[in-house]
Amino acid sequence: MRVIAGTARSLPLKCPEGMDTRPTTDRIKETLFNMLQPYTQGSVFVDCFSGSGGIGIEALSRGAKKAYFIENASPALKCIQENLIFTRFADKAVVLKQDALSALNGIFEKEIDVFFMDPPYESGLEKQMLSALKGYRYITEDTLIIVEALLDADFAYAEDLGYTIEKEKKYKTNKHVFLRIGK
Repeated sequence: MRVIAGTARSLPLKCPEGMDTRPTTDRIKETLFNMLQPYTQGSVFVDCFSGSGGIGIEALSRGAKKAYFIENASPALKCIQENLIFTRFADKAVVLKQDALSALNGIFEKEIDVFFMDPPYESGLEKQMLSALKGYRYITEDTLIIVEALLDADFAYAEDLGYTIEKEKKYKTNKHVFLRIGK
């Protein structure tokens, strides 16, 4: 795994060993950030369930001014911290070692521009997170929320929670769902 583009382009990133994390492949990461290009520069970016931190580091490399990394697993946290030091982005990062729902209270921003989450598949955490997020001031109508999920994951409940699905980008085994709080 590596940084695809930007100031840290081509730098390799460490990943935790084992099957507890699923690093986003370089091809999917490149596709995702091609879609995020208009939103990344100067943004405040959240990488929730961040694993190795590859998504948040990619955002920083592409011009995000600040990134939050939310992760609870110690081996993954160690990789995030080492990757931030190696890419020289530690000064633009806030690492929150907590479960995702609790970590939402540790974000002190007026507005989050992009909130990316990649919860464990089939855990139901994406629905819990979407339900909780709407209660935070920093999630506005302008905040782009992206959920990585299995291809067959059903987001029919999103509208009932007050979200609009703007787009779904499907890959071989998973997808990215782009949402905003309904206007």
